[in-house]
Order: sequence, then structure tokens, then C-alpha cells
Amino acid sequence: MFIPKGQGSDRAAKLDALQERLSAAVADLVSSEDWRRALEFAARFRARSFNNTLLVYAQHAAAYQSGRVPEPVPSYVAGFKQWRTLGRTVDRGQSGYQILAPVTARFASRQPEADGSWRRLGRSERAQPGETVRSKLVGLRPAYVWDVSQTSGEPIPTRPTPRVLKGSSPDGLLAGLADQIATAGFELRRVPDARTIHGANGLTDYTDRAVSVRTDMDPAAQAKTMAHELAHVLLHGPDNEDGLSHRGTAEVEAEGVALMIGAAHGMDTSDYTIPYVATWAETVPDKTPVEAVQATAERVRKTAVQILDALDTLQAGGGDPPGLDRHLPLTPPRTGRTTTATVASSPGVVAL
Repeated sequence: MFIPKGQGSDRAAKLDALQERLSAAVADLVSSEDWRRALEFAARFRARSFNNTLLVYAQHAAAYQSGRVPEPVPSYVAGFKQWRTLGRTVDRGQSGYQILAPVTARFASRQPEADGSWRRLGRSERAQPGETVRSKLVGLRPAYVWDVSQTSGEPIPTRPTPRVLKGSSPDGLLAGLADQIATAGFELRRVPDARTIHGANGLTDYTDRAVSVRTDMDPAAQAKTMAHELAHVLLHGPDNEDGLSHRGTAEVEAEGVALMIGAAHGMDTSDYTIPYVATWAETVPDKTPVEAVQATAERVRKTAVQILDALDTLQAGGGDPPGLDRHLPLTPPRTGRTTTATVASSPGVVAL
């Protein structure tokens, strides 16, 4: 990892503190109903990793409680320079939210298939003729983002917001989920009631490669169930070792994906039945509850993003301000406050 002179110990201490803050935030969720609210928020901030989403969520809540921001939940977040490209500046005295940002480096090889053949290029070094060049993650560093409510300047364009009546399914959602089930090689079977599928709302049969969904539910419930079963298809098949580790984990993962799909479409998720995370997290072998939650949460987020990206439906944004170039490096003030001193970013560094 490239560490500027004199900053090694400071960066390491900040990373340790940030990891402790993340673990504490996850631990709070393990035994509370905030898990559902965190997943709903993650659906609206899905452009970022679940760890960084949770860090923003927790720090914004603290800022709201102290009266520094007007709303309890953030709407858009971006880095110091990213806000400036949108014609906005961070208000004086506003503390940024710490997140984990990747540090990348360029590597070159004449035999890219051979793992040991890659050599790291210097910051201004060019590859030799015939070499393949790839960027790889070499470490993490603390970075800062600010919510739009902590900034002033040009107005942010408004996106259409999905609004769905209770019991209804968003336009195109049922058809889009059905298409993804078919693309995965499964037959969608619409059954008249729960009696044909052992009392369940839906059922995924890996042997027959079929997904069954009850049709005697309202369209919203059918969409939630279909998203739940699609998550099973993508995550928990017999060829997926990660998905076979624990039945309880698989069910909560699938329900979490369905919750995020619903939240991204503005659906009422208040009637979702999310078990307390502690109930299943404590039973996962070889992992603490916090480790189990963190591992599961990112799998849930990635699967939900995969499904949402393939849907041609009106969805809530991913947490970035409209018009933001995600590839613009984060170059935040070193302390996370609005000062003139900044830390130079390495090329290609973007928020996780």
C-alpha cells in the first residue's frame, strides 16, 4: 500500500478506529429491529458496499441526534471534490462521515494467466511492450463523504420517486422477476394456493429447477415472494457452497434480498417478517454473530443489486447525487472537516 511519508501510523490508527466503529454498528443491529431499516436504507444506497452504507447510516444518525443535520436518514452522499463538481461546497464546520476507500495499484505481466508473473508498476512507470496491465486492490484508507444537507450551492436534480399503493406491484416488476427466473434456467409455476407447496408462499425446487409462487396473494406479496425465491435461485443452489452452509442463513439472505428489492421500488415493507438476526447469527459455525451478519449483508446487497440492475423498472437512486461521476477520486480534508488542507488521492481510488 502507498502511504505518504509520516502518515503510516496515523492512517493505521484511523483504520483501526473505523473498523471498531463498523463492528459496533453491526453489533447493535444483531439484536435489534433496526436490521430491517438498515436493509431498506441499503437498498437506497446500493452503489456502496454494505459496510460503508452502514457506516454512513450510523454516523448520520449520530449527527441528527446532535442537531447537525435536519433529517434522520441521509439522501445523497459524496466526497468533498465530488460535491464541488456538482456546484456545491461543504458547509463550514460540518464533519464528514468516515468510510473505507480502496487503494489500487497497477501491475504488469507478460503472462497474465500465471499468478506469480505480475509486477507492481511505479506511480509514473509505463508497462513494457507486450505486457498486460491491470489495477488491483492493495489496501484500504479512511475517506470522508458528506450528505447533501451538509452542503450548499446549486440545486440537486430530482429523480422520479417510485410510489406504490399498498397491495400493488410496481409496473414491470413481476414480469421482470419472472424473466430473470427463466434466464437462470428455472420454470416459474404459478400455483393456486399454499396447499400445493407445503403451506409456503413460494418454493424453489433445485431438482426440478422450478420456482412456485402462490397466486391467491395480492400482487405486492407475489412480487416479494418471487424476489425471495429468485434470491434462492441465485444464492443457494446445490452448486453454491456458500449457500449450503446453514438453512437459517439462506432464508434470511433471501428475505433480505426481497426486502431490498421492495424498498428500491418504494413498496411498503412494514409487513416483512425478518427474524431477529441474533436468532440465526449465533448458530452459524466458526463465526461470531457480527462476522456472520457482515458476510451475509454484503451477499444480500450484491444479489439485490444484480437483480435490480437487470430490471427495467422505476427505482430509487443508489445514494449518489444525480450527475456524479463515480470515478472522480475522493480527496477529502484530512480531518473530515471543511479546511483547506487535503490529502492527495491515488489515481483510480473510488469509494467502496
